[in-house]
Amino acid sequence: MTLLKEPDFGTPAQPGPATVSVEIDGMPVTVPEGTSVMRAAAQAGVDIPKLCATDSLDAFGSCRLCVVEIDGRRGTPASCTTPCSEGMSVRTQTPKVEKLRQGVMELYISDHPLDCLTCPANGDCELQDMAGVVGLRQVRYGYEGANHLDAEKDTSNPYFDFDPSKCIACSRCVRACGEVQGTFALTIEGRGFDSKVSPGAGESFMDSECVSCGACVQACPTSTLQERSVVELGMPTRSVVTTCAYCGVGCSFKAELRGDELVRMVPHKDGGANEGHSCVKGRFAFGYASHPDRQLKPMVRERITDPWREVDWDEAIGTVARRMRELQGAYGPGAIGAITSSRCTNEEVYVVQKMVRAAFGNNNVDTCARVCHSPTGYGLKQTFGESAGTQDFRSVAEADVIVVIGANPTDGHPVFASRMKKRLREGAQLIVVDPRRIDLVRSPHIEAAHHLQLRPSTNVAVVNAMAHVVVTEGLVDKDFVDRRCEGYDEWAEFVARPENSPEATEEITGVPAADLRAATRLYATARNGAIYYGLGVTEHSQGSTMVMGMANLAMACGNIGRDGVGINPLRGQNNVQGSCDMGSFPHELPGYRHVSDDAVRTVFEKLWGGTLLAEPGLRIPNMFDAAIDGTFRGLFVHGEDIAQSDPNLGHVTAALEAMDLVVVQDLFLNETAKFAHVFLPGASFLEKDGTFTNAERRINRVRAVMKPKTGKHEWQIVTEIATAMGHPMAYDHPSQIMDEIASVTPTFTGVSFELLDKLGSVQWPCNEEAPEGTPVMHVEEFVRGKGRFVVTSYVPTRERSTRRFPLVLTTGRILSQYNVGAQTRRTGNVAWHPEDLLELHPHDAEERGIGDGDLVTLSSRVGTTTLHAQISDRMPPGVVYTTFHHPVTGANVVTTENSDWATNCPEYKVTAVQVAHAPARTVVG
Repeated sequence: MTLLKEPDFGTPAQPGPATVSVEIDGMPVTVPEGTSVMRAAAQAGVDIPKLCATDSLDAFGSCRLCVVEIDGRRGTPASCTTPCSEGMSVRTQTPKVEKLRQGVMELYISDHPLDCLTCPANGDCELQDMAGVVGLRQVRYGYEGANHLDAEKDTSNPYFDFDPSKCIACSRCVRACGEVQGTFALTIEGRGFDSKVSPGAGESFMDSECVSCGACVQACPTSTLQERSVVELGMPTRSVVTTCAYCGVGCSFKAELRGDELVRMVPHKDGGANEGHSCVKGRFAFGYASHPDRQLKPMVRERITDPWREVDWDEAIGTVARRMRELQGAYGPGAIGAITSSRCTNEEVYVVQKMVRAAFGNNNVDTCARVCHSPTGYGLKQTFGESAGTQDFRSVAEADVIVVIGANPTDGHPVFASRMKKRLREGAQLIVVDPRRIDLVRSPHIEAAHHLQLRPSTNVAVVNAMAHVVVTEGLVDKDFVDRRCEGYDEWAEFVARPENSPEATEEITGVPAADLRAATRLYATARNGAIYYGLGVTEHSQGSTMVMGMANLAMACGNIGRDGVGINPLRGQNNVQGSCDMGSFPHELPGYRHVSDDAVRTVFEKLWGGTLLAEPGLRIPNMFDAAIDGTFRGLFVHGEDIAQSDPNLGHVTAALEAMDLVVVQDLFLNETAKFAHVFLPGASFLEKDGTFTNAERRINRVRAVMKPKTGKHEWQIVTEIATAMGHPMAYDHPSQIMDEIASVTPTFTGVSFELLDKLGSVQWPCNEEAPEGTPVMHVEEFVRGKGRFVVTSYVPTRERSTRRFPLVLTTGRILSQYNVGAQTRRTGNVAWHPEDLLELHPHDAEERGIGDGDLVTLSSRVGTTTLHAQISDRMPPGVVYTTFHHPVTGANVVTTENSDWATNCPEYKVTAVQVAHAPARTVVG
């Protein structure tokens, strides 16, 4: 494949029908009202020279290279800032404009290094291109006068350099930072000849508020902002469109290569989820795929105390199959199982759960989604009838009030956060419900109307109090409720009770009643109110209850079934939604259909050949308990590091040590691999062919940039294990696996690689009724028919502060790192977050004599770890916060086994702890 060059129309597209007819160099073109002359010309096939203009940014009109002549108008207006009007006749190539353009370009070149042949951007420089386009042959001005050629280069960022000697002060980087990213870290300092781009207040890029999303690098028309990888490896020569393997946003990228070496990842303008934007992880943190820590050969050992022995694939696969069969024979068919991964493709997850059900002969399959978003599936299924979010990401552009509950989008889902911030700058109002003062509460150009700083574990009490206000103050959308819902009367009677009032719940939640009432009125009276939530909702003992509570609130206010509204989970990993869709839970086959359904089971039995069990299998915590009890003996762990990510790590490691066979398939010898008997090397996303499904139900193609470094595809390894165990599974290509998925999964009926290659992506359901997918769910009616109101009683968590453990720990993520850090810790991202820190309120720190940067112990009733303190007032007194990206910290050593009542999702967000000075780093589980 050649290098994909996406067309640039100069200015953004305007909404609406094409109703304005103009003539560009004698060629007629009809465009929507408000379309710029530049864009109209591009649509007519006429490229007008430009430097400050690009269609991802609003028109600016500073470079003066795009001047044109318009019949009946004086002068030579800039085509980027001139809107088309009916009957307009434009001339883009007259002698007058050609002379003006050459003069403008001559001035640019007179203050620019003449090193094109050695410049890393040679062949990919718009200044170079435009000099040729305008026909510049000579520069009459020398370098004798003042210039910027000796300006000092900024090399502080680990991924790109800033060379101001090549800057033309077009402001594209500044505008991209503001308009696209929404960070406003860059500015133009000075005036006239002294104008220059400045990060922050004259700081370096690394010291400024820059979040390294790459928007400025992508917008730069010269090599002023240049990726180091391009400088080191040279300009790429071909590209492959694929999907990021980090968070649940699911950004599309052009992987650009030089030969077989990946040079850079460039966000794809046609990506449905990101539309040309990116974050520091997806844009730059891909180096882990070629990191020397990667294990590329299979390994086996008899005992976990033995050294590893490298073997070939046949021996490794044969060992897994043989030992799994032996455990089945000795302890029964239910003695083995598997855990699927939300980092793997739909096709890989599908074959793992198929292997468990058809070859292992049980339903002992679970997924890492169990420990993050399983309450989403349960709660939305109960209320709406479908286990997924309701909107596409674009929908936020129509929201008037946005409620963010238990999520930190700027860190966890930054590309979506940029969309949200843009809408907030346009006038939408924001309500943040979070114990911690996240950046969205107040940051450049945005500020939340309300921050409901609740106590950890009291989400349900807050949402019930909000519902109380809606019902008792007459804010219910009665027409919507009467037409489309059931169970309202019982629910309304429940939430209207005095004990659910903001005044009554204030003592529980810590949220002032007046603030809660004002926030609720804002949401309930908005034309469009949207709720976005994250793990701060689901990772609680009442996670499922809270999801249903939010669904109740949205239905009561009529905020379902159109753009700008909905209940929208922000999924943590790239394929959390897909791993659930594929049947990774022990009680559900693909498509969320229960294993006890005889008709559904018959479909799979006929396709797979064999009898499937009608009883649900073991969940992850049940597997661990059974392993310690001696009844569960063998586990296949596909792409998950459960010995770092799961709660109460002491219990997890005890279970792993008790098993006779632990098989780990991953990129690196992770914490779980310390307890493994067989290690199967995995493939990075750059080596995969398949699909991911993001948080908005968007199915995106993942295309292989290179062949698997291990010599085998992950889906291929799984099918060979199943075959060796006596259940033949054979596919020639992952497209065949998707075809099988589509044949048995109603929401995927119309999905195929061919369709995805044609459309770019689709959002399920994709079937005969919706052949190109479903951006917004529940439009005319809910999937279950009528939306169901569910009574959501608040039940306090069992995890309580005590004299011994007086503080409450809650956890989260940080922008530069991802999940357990296995990938991002092996990239330049460690420059921003070299270790996990414990955020401690000044009052709590003073009580304990702890200073900023002190080494402290963090202890709970199940374990102790050590980390450095960071004094911060982001949390209220009594609450501490940390991330879990570094295994040396082992944050989950202290989290408990408390879990959601319906799904066993762990209560990571509420752990009673004590903090004290530490003599040295310790991790005790």
